[in-house]
Amino acid sequence: MGIVFYENERIFKLDTPHSTYMIELVDKEGYMLHMYYGRRLSDYHTADLTRTNFGQNVPSNNERERCSFNDCMPFEYPTHGLGDFRDDAFKVLNPNGHTATSLEYRSHLIYSGKQKITGMPATFGTEANCTTLEIVAEDPYNGLEVTLLYTVFEDLDAITRSVRVRNAGKFDKIKLTKVLSTCVEFEEGDYDTIFLHGSWARERTIDRNRLGYGKHYVSSKRGESSHQEHPFIALLDKNTTEDAGEVWGFNFVYSGNFIAQAEKSQFKTVRVLMGINPEDFCWNLRAGEVFESPEVVMVYSSEGIGAMSRTFHDLYRKHLLRSKYKDIRRPILINNWEATYFDFNTDKLISIAKQASELGIEMLVMDDGWFGKRNFDDNSLGDWVVNEDKLKGGLKYLVDEVNKLGMKFGIWMEPEMVSLDSDLYREHPDWAIHIPGRTPVQSRAQFVLDMSRPDVVDYTYNQVRNILRSANIEYLKWDMNRQLTDLGSAKLDPDSQGELF
Repeated sequence: MGIVFYENERIFKLDTPHSTYMIELVDKEGYMLHMYYGRRLSDYHTADLTRTNFGQNVPSNNERERCSFNDCMPFEYPTHGLGDFRDDAFKVLNPNGHTATSLEYRSHLIYSGKQKITGMPATFGTEANCTTLEIVAEDPYNGLEVTLLYTVFEDLDAITRSVRVRNAGKFDKIKLTKVLSTCVEFEEGDYDTIFLHGSWARERTIDRNRLGYGKHYVSSKRGESSHQEHPFIALLDKNTTEDAGEVWGFNFVYSGNFIAQAEKSQFKTVRVLMGINPEDFCWNLRAGEVFESPEVVMVYSSEGIGAMSRTFHDLYRKHLLRSKYKDIRRPILINNWEATYFDFNTDKLISIAKQASELGIEMLVMDDGWFGKRNFDDNSLGDWVVNEDKLKGGLKYLVDEVNKLGMKFGIWMEPEMVSLDSDLYREHPDWAIHIPGRTPVQSRAQFVLDMSRPDVVDYTYNQVRNILRSANIEYLKWDMNRQLTDLGSAKLDPDSQGELF
């Protein structure tokens, strides 16, 4: 088993094949401190790493300097407002208007396997290949139970982390304003950071810089992780190369807003944080309800950046992708977009398919322009009805003809969008994300549908389902061509608008 709790020392030790991660429980108040993350250790007798085995270094024995303790402690999951002035991972607003939080260890559970995160993409594993640790902590003042979840994969140097928050009922409602998924503390050192940024058609540009004092971060508030900012950060020794040296990589398994940050403190220690971007985030957690954060994957390598990258690749192929193509070659495809743009019909597409099949190409993907009155990009999104003026005989006829050539067929859709000039928008203008009374900002003459509404989700699901079931469609190109503005939902009450983002 890759996770052990040493009861006498009150230490959790999490082992992968080549790395160790350690957490220590300190003081009668149940402080949870980060001890170590790096090369695999065989000896767990390292309690002095946090220097809390000396009486004067125990916070409860030195009440007059509690604030000083909190501002230098390597907290496993730092909270807000009680003396730790570095950036925190967890913050709330209670009904009294107060934001301070603190967490005390209560219990833990170690088991084989890995649970799902409700409604979220996440890695998966079996009882044979991974082990999970759940540490339950409590904020008695706010009546909150916070569970830190860690999963260790037995054959890979990867550890996943997420957080579960439950309102135990002291208050009818607590506002969660920051729930990050991970925090890792590092000792003083000469570190670099790597972020990935870019723009359209030049995604994931590597940006490596020396880590100086203060906060260094990449984030997105676009409603998506985006090609501008990628949910990844690496901390590495300044001398680390592709093939040698230590590197710690963090990747957020989430396609929405995020923040990835490294902060060097006054004591030259480093705190790495990652999770949902707290800007404009506010989740009402009512008594008895549970909030689950998305997952962060952490990878350690002592053999350079390349080994870290390959571990991410192996983990995602084995434990994240569910496609039947994860271990086999995908079909070679041709897309008609650059050849025709919106100017196509059945005959043109079949002609492209015939020529492509002669070259050994295995799939034709029909791009934008097959539905509604879509002859330009300013209309018909949301009206997912085949334009039979273009596709004579309908969609099934076209797909059947392409299949006769021995080729598969794929189709383009942008289901979460709606055009101003569309039957859907004319019938349901309230289905778009917007602020009542404010003229919404357009992008490509389209708005984003409000997926916080069950009726919008049902409509969108049925539209996609009906198209995919109407013919032998084996591939879906799901596009997203604009980002979120005018954040408002006609369905959510004023106190819940922060849940949209």
